[in-house]
This record gives sequence, C-alpha cells and structure tokens, in this order.
Amino acid sequence: MFGLTFLSATSKTTTHRVAPFSIKGLVLGVAGYMAGGSAAGGIPISAILKIAFPADTLTTLSATLTTARELPAGFANSGTAGYMAGGSDGVRISAILKIAFPADTLTTLSATLTTARTGAAGFANSGTAGYVAGGNDGARISAILKVAFAADTLTTLSATLTTARSQATGFANSGTAGYVAGGEGAAPSPYNYIDKIAFPADTLTSLGAIMPSARHSMAGFANSGAL
Repeated sequence: MFGLTFLSATSKTTTHRVAPFSIKGLVLGVAGYMAGGSAAGGIPISAILKIAFPADTLTTLSATLTTARELPAGFANSGTAGYMAGGSDGVRISAILKIAFPADTLTTLSATLTTARTGAAGFANSGTAGYVAGGNDGARISAILKVAFAADTLTTLSATLTTARSQATGFANSGTAGYVAGGEGAAPSPYNYIDKIAFPADTLTSLGAIMPSARHSMAGFANSGAL
C-alpha cells in the first residue's frame, strides 16, 4: 500500500491527519505522497508533498487539493494514480480526488462517496480497486465502499465492518486482502480488533489476533513484496 522510511528531508510545517499513498515501480519504488492535513492551530492544508525514492528527497507538487482539508482516506493504484476520499474542509466532504502518475495532475472523480465523511480507512488491491472503510458522517459508519480502478466507479460492499467506526487504519496485502485495524466507536471508545477483507470476493472476517491495547488514529502500511 505505502511504505515508511527514515528521511533526511523535513517539511517546514508540522502536520497531521494527512492522506498517505504511494506509487511503486517494477523493481524500485518511485515516490510516496502526503496530501492535506492540519497544521499548527488546526489550519487545514491543500498542499501535496512528494518523497522521491530512493534518495528520500521531498518536494511540493504544483497541483493542490481542490480545498484544504484534513482526515481524508488515501489509497493508490500503484503505477497509475493515487486517490484521496472525503475529509473535512470545515464541513465533511464526499468528493474523491485523483492524482495521475507520473505527471502528478489532479482531477475530481464524477463518483462521490455515498455520504460526506471524515476519518475513513483507505487501502487498495492495486490494479483492481481501492476501498474506503468506515468513517464518520455525523455517526460512525460500518459500510465499506469500493472504487473500481478500470472506470473509477463506486459501489458499496455487501460486507460491513464488524462495528461502525472512524479513525481506523487501513493497509493491504495487494492481491490477497485488505485490513482495517482499531478505530473509534460511538461511545467514543477505541477498538483493538482487526477486520480482514479477502480479495477478490470481498468477504470479511475478524482476525483472532488483536492489538495489545485498544487504539485509533494510527498510521498503517504494508510490505506486499516486490512487484
């Protein structure tokens, strides 16, 4: 889904609640991206940052988000495009943005989320579809949405999360399964369990393994192996 490395480059503004996604080449990775977020003082951000692999140099794209926002979900069709779904720019957002690789041009999909939401978990079965799981549209959400990459069409899975939640983390073993870990329920109360969505049938099970303590608002990433 996306990778994490220790970087020498730093950005000038501390940010949080961004949408991460990445593009992976046939042998070496190409770049990771961080889109939007919230800066000091709670000011939302429209910039998209790019970390070029393997030098780990950081640049800011000329393209910007259509509005500054925080708490979106990010996922990628590796080698083709990155996506950012939902979030908040002062009000909840239903739009899905697409950054086409390698030119890094930004467009807005005609498809939108079924309801405007923040705090959803994003993951992808690269080459096939991206997923937006849970979130908050005024209430916690259990639905899982699927964006088919071939035409960027959106459907809702018949499977739902075991409990409605927001601010869970998503990651994927591309070609095999996606995972949604932790999150926050309506109480609000954090969760310690992990749901698994098996590709391509999109069937959901809950892992027997659980996190050592309940938590939300984590970063998620995966090593799916070399493509």
